[in-house]
Amino acid sequence: MLVASLSGWWLASIPFIVIWIALAFWPARVAGRKGHSFFLFFIFSLIFFPAALIVAYLVKDRRAAA
Repeated sequence: MLVASLSGWWLASIPFIVIWIALAFWPARVAGRKGHSFFLFFIFSLIFFPAALIVAYLVKDRRAAA
């Protein structure tokens, strides 16, 4: 019985994990387009998604002409 409930919990959490990882690409792509590290913003957004999204939109564009 316990094994069935644990496997059911694991199967139910897979869509949540997939959506969580997919959403983490959003701030990473925004920051990457501005010339910042895609990988670091991806890790940041996996841990603190709302903060990473705000920071990604507020950071300066490194690729803009000075």
